[in-house]
Amino acid sequence: MPETLPFQFTPVDAPTPLAPPNPHVKKTTQVPDVVEALRGQFGEAVEEVSEYAGETTVRVAKARIVDVARFLHDALGFTYLCDLGGIDRFTDEDRFEVFYNAVSLKGQKRLRLKVRVDESDLTVPSVTSVWKSADWNEREAFDMFGLQFEGHEDLRRMYMPEDFAYFPLRKEFPLLGIPGSLPLPAQEPGGDLNLDPFPAAHGSPTIKSYQETREVER
Repeated sequence: MPETLPFQFTPVDAPTPLAPPNPHVKKTTQVPDVVEALRGQFGEAVEEVSEYAGETTVRVAKARIVDVARFLHDALGFTYLCDLGGIDRFTDEDRFEVFYNAVSLKGQKRLRLKVRVDESDLTVPSVTSVWKSADWNEREAFDMFGLQFEGHEDLRRMYMPEDFAYFPLRKEFPLLGIPGSLPLPAQEPGGDLNLDPFPAAHGSPTIKSYQETREVER
């Protein structure tokens, strides 16, 4: 099982005053008709509707995400999924989110969907059956956050080795990496593997090129 690193949750910040209207907002993100259609079709499964900077976000129940995606695709013309990714909210409940940015090219509309994922159950239904473009995006969210997309036909790590024990975009992951967790190639011919991703930050400067000896003064 991948290792969960220890960390402390932080309290939620107090709400900030409302910002002035976004002068760059586009009509494509003003979609009250889409929100009304979703509420009419899915009722309480639409858990929250919010607007920020003129952009609408609809948070839906995780278990209904495929149904919502299919309704958007088939009934409302949102045939293009332009982005999908994970978010670490760093909270003690519903720690993670998955966001989906969907576009109706014909209707010239944009909508952001979200689902929340508790750390005790990291499974999320895959939307690849609706939007094939979700394939690599879901793999990236799995690789970086450890989110498990049920129904994905090829869910494997994209950047990190399969046996890597951590998820680099979780907020408890150190910015300078974890020494020894990912051996890197030697920086000089015949040298040993480099077990520290940022040796200079830990008091051991690296050579600038393989032609430079370690005895060169800096």
